[in-house]
Amino acid sequence: MSRHVAIVTDSTAYLPQRATEQHGIHSVPLTVVLGDRALEEGTEISARSLALALQKRQAVTTSRPGPETFAETYRAAARDGATGIVSLHLSSEFSGTYDAAVLAAKDAPVPVRVVDTGMVAMALGFCALAAAEVTEAGGSVDEAVVAAEKRAASTSAYFYVDTLDYLRRGGRIGAAQALLGSALAVKPLLQLDGGRIELLEKVRTASRAIARLEEVVVERAGAAAVDIAVHHLAAPERADALADRLRDRVPGLAELHVSEVGAVIGAHTGPGLLGAVVSPR
Repeated sequence: MSRHVAIVTDSTAYLPQRATEQHGIHSVPLTVVLGDRALEEGTEISARSLALALQKRQAVTTSRPGPETFAETYRAAARDGATGIVSLHLSSEFSGTYDAAVLAAKDAPVPVRVVDTGMVAMALGFCALAAAEVTEAGGSVDEAVVAAEKRAASTSAYFYVDTLDYLRRGGRIGAAQALLGSALAVKPLLQLDGGRIELLEKVRTASRAIARLEEVVVERAGAAAVDIAVHHLAAPERADALADRLRDRVPGLAELHVSEVGAVIGAHTGPGLLGAVVSPR
């Protein structure tokens, strides 16, 4: 398996561990600040611990990796034999992670292409997998970037949250800000659009919102080959039930991933999150 081009992403991709190991994908962790403690996502704080902290109304913020963290990752990839690096990251509308990677890339020992995918969670993860598959077949940095950008352009992400409060606190609510005045009267379905969180539809109850989420995913998936990820925070029953229904209803389903989001995204969505990523092959 060729490693002449290394693939780097960040911890918000929420790739299954077996996938990162199989494809040799490097993941740079973002940080969750809980009270006076700065904790690396994925190793020092779990999604469950984060959910408990949010439920107790503890102060939670997030921060990007520093440029030096990226620089060391790039140096390590070069030491392992990479002659080029593709660094794929969550939307710059959500985080300064992309900017930190750009700064580090300037002094990297090998050429680095940094890409703002406009995605997050497995919408980002599918981009990293697409790039890795190209490099494993002997593809170049440019070809891997094209594959990632093509995957991003065709991928859709939709999600439901029990409350908009967490998104409001983090300033990541986009055009859905207009819903805040009537937040008690609606259960919004949200989507990623242009790298931002935007309103998709307003629904009156949680059960109807989740049912509508399922319909939107089925419609978007169509009959062609497609990968789907179902994400949640502290709502495993909701996620498993949605995944089971999608297995029955999506004829072209190739892979289906079900996972709890990490602490960084969870800090901005709150417990009860249910999301789905639809990524045509």
